[in-house]
Parts: sequence; C-alpha cells; structure tokens
Amino acid sequence: MQTLTEIKALLASRGIRPRHRFGQNFLHDHNLIRRLVESSAVRAGDVVLEVGPGTGALTEPLVDLGCRVIACEIDRDMQSIVRERLGNRVTLIEGDCLDGKHALSSGLAAALGTEPFTLVANLPYQAATPLMATLLTDYPQCRGQFVTIQKEVAQRLAASPGDDQWGSISVLASVFAGVEWIATLPSSCFWPAPDVTSAMVALRPRHPRPAIDARELGEFSQRLFSKRRKQLGAVLGRGFPFPTGIDPGARAETLTPPQVVALLDAAR
Repeated sequence: MQTLTEIKALLASRGIRPRHRFGQNFLHDHNLIRRLVESSAVRAGDVVLEVGPGTGALTEPLVDLGCRVIACEIDRDMQSIVRERLGNRVTLIEGDCLDGKHALSSGLAAALGTEPFTLVANLPYQAATPLMATLLTDYPQCRGQFVTIQKEVAQRLAASPGDDQWGSISVLASVFAGVEWIATLPSSCFWPAPDVTSAMVALRPRHPRPAIDARELGEFSQRLFSKRRKQLGAVLGRGFPFPTGIDPGARAETLTPPQVVALLDAAR
C-alpha cells in the first residue's frame, strides 16, 4: 500500500503537484483505506468502479484482492501513473466520469455495461453528488457505493425529514438504499489537507428494489426542494390533487419519502 512519502515522490519525479480543480486530495491513511475496502466486502472477480484513482493508493489493494477494477481518471498525469504502475491489470477510462450532471460518460457507461459492480472510491468532491445520484437512479446493477466524500454531502445522504440537510439526494438515498456512516475523517488523513472534514459512507441498495421510476422521483424531488421554503401548494400550483394526509401548507423539508412518492403519483 502506498505511503505518503511514495505518493509525493511519484508526483515530484514528474514535476507535478495535486490539482485543486480536479479535487485532488490523496487519502494516505492505510487503516482508513483498508476499512473502506473491507466495508465494501468486494472479492476476487468482482467488478469495482473507482473514480479518481490518482496515484492508485486505493486501486492497488483492490487489484491485489483480484477485483476487476474499472478506474476513471480525468487527469492525464494521473492516468500515466496508473498505466505505469498497473498496466492492463485495470481498465482505465480516460476523461470525466460524467456527461453533464445526470449521466455517466459514454466511455465509462460502455465499460460498465450491464454487469453488477460496486463503487469504491475516494471521490473528487465536485463529482460526488451527481455521480452518486446517477448510480442510484440509473444503475440498479450497482451493488453498493462505498466512498469518501465531503462531510456535508454525507450529512445530506444520511439526513432525515425536518433536518436542515434534508433534500432531493436524501430522498433518493432513503428510498433506494440504506446509508451507513463508516467514519469521520480529519483533513490530516489527506495530502494536501483539504479545508473541510470528510466522511466515509456506505450506500447499500434495498432488496428488492422499490418499483418506482428513480429518475422521475429524482427530478420531482429536485422540483420540490428547489423551493424548499415555500408551501407545497405554491410549488405544485392551484388545483393539485394533494393526497390525504399531506397539507398543502407544509414545506418540502418536512416530507417523508413515502409522502414524496405519493405526491409524485398524484402529479402523474
């Protein structure tokens, strides 16, 4: 497993430094890397998606387990390091993991295909929410998401109705997965140290998967929470057929997941 000294040396030998615009904060705490891999319970032969492999500090333990790693990296310098160290032991997708905010890039989607896979990653902060939402809505074959992300994003995923953090991603996570808080990570676990605290979380899909159109639910939830302080009657308009038990004077931040689903059904 890569040490911090080795990570710094890999970059220094190429005359490069971590790039803030790509959210490059390298997790170097071996205990936490091991904990993330163990929480995912991936085994030899499993397909694992890693976004933002960087120098491969997490990639290498996954490969050593015998996982079939699909690693997506936007930074050309990091792509070079992954190719040099791991070669054809990983499938390297060069470029952004996302095409806009609501779809995986065509190259990554093609690499994943329809086979079951697990996301295990120290995610770049700017990609975390749209990527995780896309996997929740469009990829039922995703066996789980085991990630290091900004603590604020983790709080939104784990939020409950009435919390300040409760929002559209909270509804999606609650309906389609169970959210487990694995660890809180101080900035000292990363190099360079970020200005924010991070968290390690697991999203384990519900079985059986709820028979709800996930993308439709996500879009409807965004509509509701984009005006979270307004009364539902003002957001949904006059004449909306509110289901029994849902007050038009209530606000989105108070809605439970079943109530959001009931409103979606009424809106059809």
